[in-house]
Amino acid sequence: MLFNEVKHLVRKEIMLELRMKYALNGILLYVISTVFVCYLSFRSVIQPTTWNSLFWIIMLFASVNAVSKSFMQESRGRQLYMHTLASPQAIILSKIIYNVILMISLSLICFLFYSLFIGNLVQDIPMFILCLLLGSAGFSSVLTLMSAIASRTNGNLTLMAILSFPVQLPLLMTLIRVSKNAIDGLDPSVSYKFLIILFLINVVVATLSYILFPYLCRD
Repeated sequence: MLFNEVKHLVRKEIMLELRMKYALNGILLYVISTVFVCYLSFRSVIQPTTWNSLFWIIMLFASVNAVSKSFMQESRGRQLYMHTLASPQAIILSKIIYNVILMISLSLICFLFYSLFIGNLVQDIPMFILCLLLGSAGFSSVLTLMSAIASRTNGNLTLMAILSFPVQLPLLMTLIRVSKNAIDGLDPSVSYKFLIILFLINVVVATLSYILFPYLCRD
């Protein structure tokens, strides 16, 4: 039952996104334009540390712009209607899954344009891509939950950013560490413990969302 509800809700999210192309196009424009500005600012050879830091800064702000609309753009009446059709657990899981798909797509596009404009300094591509996938899932899970909480305060985007910062900080630090190892071409075994940390962060946030979201719906 839960699986069917999640499947239909994810499909609904994708169809709505395709109908409102301006939202997705706006996010893509933000990512590409930011990468281009970085290219104009660093025409000379860029250091690996700077390359890595700039990339994750772009990804961080792109994730906030992409995921913040999860609950912010939904009216109170629409949220109540959705709760009559599906369980709260199915709603939050579908939002997380959809945002993970969206963020993975955006992160790969960002990496592509970042490599084309600024250059690709990554020596271990598979490790970097794995880090990118786990990071996209982590950003999506954290921001989806915080968006749900902030939506109960009249859609205060500032509150969402404040609430998500303590969780995103260790996530971002771990991502920077793993991606730096991939850029330097270190042995993959060096990054295994950090990959486990990223995976556990995703699991913990998703579990908390599954448990806590039904209590938010009671408001």
